[in-house]
Amino acid sequence: MIIGVPKEVKSHEYRVAVMPVGVELLVKAGHRVLVEAGAGVGSGYRDDEYAAAGAEVVAEAAEVWNAAEMVVKVKEPQPPEWGLMKPGQLLFTYFHFAASRELTTACLEAGITAVAYETLVVRGKLPLLTPMSEVAGRMAVLEGGKSLQKPQMGRGILLSGVPGVEPAKVTVLGGGIVGANAAKVAAGLGANVVIMDVSLDRLRELDAVMPANVRTIYSEPHAIRWHVTNSDLVIGAVLIPGGRTPTLIPRAMLKDMRDGAVIVDVGVDQGGCVETSRPTTHEDPTYVVDNVVHYCVSNMPGAVGRTSTQALCNATQTWVLKLAGSDLATVFETDAALGSALNIHDGKITHTEVAAAFEE
Repeated sequence: MIIGVPKEVKSHEYRVAVMPVGVELLVKAGHRVLVEAGAGVGSGYRDDEYAAAGAEVVAEAAEVWNAAEMVVKVKEPQPPEWGLMKPGQLLFTYFHFAASRELTTACLEAGITAVAYETLVVRGKLPLLTPMSEVAGRMAVLEGGKSLQKPQMGRGILLSGVPGVEPAKVTVLGGGIVGANAAKVAAGLGANVVIMDVSLDRLRELDAVMPANVRTIYSEPHAIRWHVTNSDLVIGAVLIPGGRTPTLIPRAMLKDMRDGAVIVDVGVDQGGCVETSRPTTHEDPTYVVDNVVHYCVSNMPGAVGRTSTQALCNATQTWVLKLAGSDLATVFETDAALGSALNIHDGKITHTEVAAAFEE
């Protein structure tokens, strides 16, 4: 198979979908790999490293897209890339279709087969979403703490406090991978942390492993309101695989929050759990609504490209090899994990949650 690795074009996206070692494994398996020049630079991988691993380094993105039977990316195709997609091409990347009708329509009209990292399920878990959720959860606290500083229009609060001064209160909505990592980092910095979830079993698991300054609270509307309005930093870490994130913080709740409080909505690429969330970039990451600072960067892990690329490729490499070596006419029916990752095929939406997001 001919596999293409284009350079990411999303704003301040420094990850790359395949490392040189991945190219080497694909070439050894008999595949041809085309890598766009500069694709790995943001993660610290040079073109000559890709060439030494057996890749063909090409100058233009169009060369990659035109020749490749399978394109492997990190982020969803951006508008300048929509016209490069072609019928029958397999695209393996993060899509987050539920948050964008325009992207979904573009992929349907292009006739591609869309296989999404974020919906691939193995034994009830999401192995290709997990590494980036770990990165995003940890970054959420660091970015939230920075946004609490007065120059960023925050409350002027130090997460840890100091002797004689109370630390910040941090509320984490969602006890999954993002939420657990956020809670651990916030607790490690000395904040008072509440983590909320709708699963009592999950709350029991978290209670058993979290430090003493983390409390677990069942997520229901009254509890959400009380903790959100009494917090300095709120981290949205809610996930419905493939589906749109439910709104837990309506616009009306913002006026009852502390002036200069910060919301970091990690799930903004799936629509976000805050009514006033909208995607931002690393270049312009925050905005203020009703005196509440919103940090809604939709590709947070992209800022730490080296770490994120290694973590992502460690998880995706096996599946790239499997897709490249499979009969694509049957693999989605015979391999349950890849079947769960199939979002669009033959001009139709094939994933239940994605389809539900666009039902009128």
